[in-house]
Amino acid sequence: MTITDEELTTVTDALREVLREDQVLTGRPDRFNRARVPAPFPVHRWAERLPDLAVLPENTEEVAEVVRIANRLRVPVVPRDGGTGLTDGAVPLRGGIVIDVKRINAIHEIDTENRTCTVGTGISMLKLNEELARHGLIYPDDPASYPCSLVGGRIGTSGWSLIGSRYGHTRDLVLSFDHVLPTGEIMHVGDGIGGKISKSSSGYQLKHLFMGHQGTLGVATRATLKLYPKPEAEFSPFFAFSDYDSAYACVGAFARAGVGTFSGAVLFDEWKVAYLRRDDEAYIPQPADVRALACCVLYGHEDEVRIGARRLMRIARDHGARYLGDEISEGDWAARHDRYATPLHGRTRSGQVVPMSWHCEDAAVNYTKLPQVTREWHAIIADLRSRTDVFDDWGTFCYTSAATGVDYLTEIDVGIWEQQLDDRAWEMWVGAKRDIAAVALRHGASISACHGSCREGEVDLVPDELGRGFGVMLDIKRSLDPNNIMNPGKYQLDRAYTSPGGER
Repeated sequence: MTITDEELTTVTDALREVLREDQVLTGRPDRFNRARVPAPFPVHRWAERLPDLAVLPENTEEVAEVVRIANRLRVPVVPRDGGTGLTDGAVPLRGGIVIDVKRINAIHEIDTENRTCTVGTGISMLKLNEELARHGLIYPDDPASYPCSLVGGRIGTSGWSLIGSRYGHTRDLVLSFDHVLPTGEIMHVGDGIGGKISKSSSGYQLKHLFMGHQGTLGVATRATLKLYPKPEAEFSPFFAFSDYDSAYACVGAFARAGVGTFSGAVLFDEWKVAYLRRDDEAYIPQPADVRALACCVLYGHEDEVRIGARRLMRIARDHGARYLGDEISEGDWAARHDRYATPLHGRTRSGQVVPMSWHCEDAAVNYTKLPQVTREWHAIIADLRSRTDVFDDWGTFCYTSAATGVDYLTEIDVGIWEQQLDDRAWEMWVGAKRDIAAVALRHGASISACHGSCREGEVDLVPDELGRGFGVMLDIKRSLDPNNIMNPGKYQLDRAYTSPGGER
């Protein structure tokens, strides 16, 4: 849905009554710059997903005023934070208004005694932690997109953290936040009424409801976050293996070792090793006999880390690991954020080297199911590659989500020659994404551990995964957003408005 010129004039005039001229953007570059995310999409169709205008509010009340206008005039609204998501949460499918929160970026309070901070949701993890470092503190929400990912986007996606096995993920680290509902009402979301309370039994636990909704239930504007002491020491060894099974067993042993400073472990399979060897993205020289890699990381006080490191080194040795050395280990872990925004290159099967965009499909998979799920995923991409040179298999990695290793963020990385992504290739990719999601469900996994599952392909199976819970989602959406103005078209939530009373 694109609004008419007359409707656009009405909306723009109304917005300029509550915002300054420089906060209302209608130019084509402004709109294009707020329509894309890193996930590949056919270049010739980019113009299909443009907002009609963008706004730059600077506080909660201004966000509320914008949403009230949009609700009154029945104009779609799409919240946009860092725009780093991979399932189109910040992409306007129906035009309308993009609310860019980057100017809501103040640090309102750093409470060193209670170890909390209160910030505008437009601040990035990088900028926030630069300030917290002066107080010897960190906010340990650590996505791959760390330098450019914003607090509000982490709330809207219920983000996953690279060091979440020690500190928890976004849902654990956000204590409370101010939230603008689709009607323009402002509510405080958290445990109980207090902004700094981590556990309350007063009423329903609403915080998680307003996290991970991909902008379909409103806009978070001001958040109170849990802080930790800045770690004194870090240990991040990389190990090489001659076979996948040994590496798989070793990563499982790391997660079950009971080391208090354990912050995460990751497993790279043979396809990923081949990609790293070929493109040297991770700057790790790979001898020909290496078939898998494992990494773990510890954070904490120096004496604790030293003891934990000895235990994990012993576990690795018992599993036949070859330590890659301090320089490679420390360098690669330090570069873990750089790769997210690095222009990557891949080879088509014809041997050409062509510019390829990186994309990954993710799932939350139990440890015992990892080998089978990844094998089936590779078969899906192999079939895709047999039909076109547009795609390339860049391997899988599996990352602990918790200290016990019960489930793993499991991703298959796919190179996509975006300039050649025509309608036929796009349909093939959507089908492959659907097949990847189906494999996850077949093995008792969740379709997505962190990215969300609201893009074409995997979104088709969300009702299958959630069952009656999907009906509850429709009920909530219809109740809180009666006019379907908040990020319409996502998660199949339009079904809440297609029959009397919605789907039951």
